[in-house]
Amino acid sequence: MASVKVVPLKEFINRHPTGLRQLLQQRENIVCRNKQSGRLKQVQLRALYQNNPTFWQKEDTWQYYLDRAVAESTAEAIRLQRETSSAWQSAGKGEIEELEAVPGDGPAETDTSAKPASNFGEIYDAYKEMPAPERVGLLQATTRKLEELAQEETKDEDAVAEALVQASENATMANRATLLEALRLGGDQAKAYTQEIVKETHRMVRSTIKLVDSAVYNDDLVKAVVEKSNGTVIQHMTRVFLSGLEFLLYYNRQVMTKGIANRIRIRFPRDYKEYYRSLLPHLHEDYITLEHGLYGGMKALNEVEINKFATGFLVHDVGKAEDIEYHEGDEGYDRSTVERHVKLGYRAVMEKTSYPREAALITGYHHEYYGHPNGYGYFREFLAEYKKANPQVSQDYVMAYTMEPLIDYEVLAYFPAKMLEIVDVFDSLTDPNRKYRSPLSEEEALELIETQFIVENHKVDPILFRLFLDFQEDRNTR
Repeated sequence: MASVKVVPLKEFINRHPTGLRQLLQQRENIVCRNKQSGRLKQVQLRALYQNNPTFWQKEDTWQYYLDRAVAESTAEAIRLQRETSSAWQSAGKGEIEELEAVPGDGPAETDTSAKPASNFGEIYDAYKEMPAPERVGLLQATTRKLEELAQEETKDEDAVAEALVQASENATMANRATLLEALRLGGDQAKAYTQEIVKETHRMVRSTIKLVDSAVYNDDLVKAVVEKSNGTVIQHMTRVFLSGLEFLLYYNRQVMTKGIANRIRIRFPRDYKEYYRSLLPHLHEDYITLEHGLYGGMKALNEVEINKFATGFLVHDVGKAEDIEYHEGDEGYDRSTVERHVKLGYRAVMEKTSYPREAALITGYHHEYYGHPNGYGYFREFLAEYKKANPQVSQDYVMAYTMEPLIDYEVLAYFPAKMLEIVDVFDSLTDPNRKYRSPLSEEEALELIETQFIVENHKVDPILFRLFLDFQEDRNTR
């Protein structure tokens, strides 16, 4: 074995989630390279897998590779199984290496080519077929990459963008597949079944927060990587999760270091009071203050709250998987199908997992639009039932940071869900892949939101939208 072109096994499996199963069925051999001596040997994949199903994730002593011909033929087989029309091209950047059987020698050649695009439904099918432990292993592998990058003193921006997008995709797909399976199980059984994916998702979110909050995070690079991703919905989900998290961290910096709360309080009577008065018409105008807009006043978020809210951002569209053809296609608007993804996602997260309840509330309430008729979700239904039993009850506050005032029906909306509403609508309006309409520019989208969602209809929050405008300006001037 003087010289052989190979593909790193771990990267191949990350790119092709069903690839491991395919290789096991084909009884393929893999190339193992000792990291210290450089010694090469061939071993049957099945033997290593039977001894340790996640051996390929750890490379403490050995590195594992596929012969390039095997990798390409396996990728082709996967493509044919999915019945896609696009041809798989060579492996992506950093994936093909030239190994020489000389002690101590390392990689010597890199081949670069584009990653093929395919439909979310096909990608989701791959995760759906995968055993739950493999989904967990896939998420563990990408999270470890995030952790490694976070510890590096000098970070490669391209590597950070690739790792963030890959981890986001793996987490969203693995959660969709696992949670929809859990819907068929009883409560306790479902929570046990989803325990590991919940644990690894928490770990992935924490690692993502560190990188998104670092100076190395680059919006343009992340967008470029997302554009290579698979399918309209998965791109949307990845963008909304990462942009929503970035907006959340931006908000916190503004409150903690820029004194934004005092500036908004000064501007409140002129810029926001009338809007909030329309949402709380039963209150005398003298009682409409910033503290009634934001329950208890504007405040910074702690680390625990950020983790919980970010988790909700990640899983907020989990319910779309069952109607993916509608969400990926160009059918006319069907309200019942659109509403279904919110309710299905809420039930999955709330009843079948140990995710924090905050994540479920974000999932179920991120299209409420302050009770506007165009909005939808469980909260308005719960509130209507509550008012039947308690006809004298009224909501005296607009938004709450914590879930207790929401559950007690003291407020109209949940703060993180209102943040997500804005990010979600903005991304949908500017999404270049939507088949049912042409995308708007960022300026056009922001103008439309202000006109149709604030001035003409009271759907999104004006204070949070003002912060989002500042956030977008900050992103565009970096």
